[in-house]
Amino acid sequence: MVMHFQPTGPQTQPEQVAFDRRELGVILGLYGRFVAAGEWRDYGISHLRDVAVFAVFRRTAEHPIYRIEKRPKLRDKQGQYSVIGMDGQILKRGHDLKTVLRVLDRKLIRAVE
Repeated sequence: MVMHFQPTGPQTQPEQVAFDRRELGVILGLYGRFVAAGEWRDYGISHLRDVAVFAVFRRTAEHPIYRIEKRPKLRDKQGQYSVIGMDGQILKRGHDLKTVLRVLDRKLIRAVE
């Protein structure tokens, strides 16, 4: 009989990366403001092995205009959160989600004016 033990403790990697309730609250708050302004119409969430992605769409069945990503492996380096544009360019990266999302808030202010 062969027994396999799952390691426990801080060295254990989760099966997939996910946004927690607080992070989703911050992201969905921003999303709601853009929907109210008529800028965004749809979103998708992916929880993968190394990254969680919140993708924002102007219309359904289109490429995302922005991706908000969480990559825990970058936590001690550039920061685990990033906002990526449609062209793949990283618009902002950092350790604090609210600070990183401010790059999109500036776009909302321009859209409403």
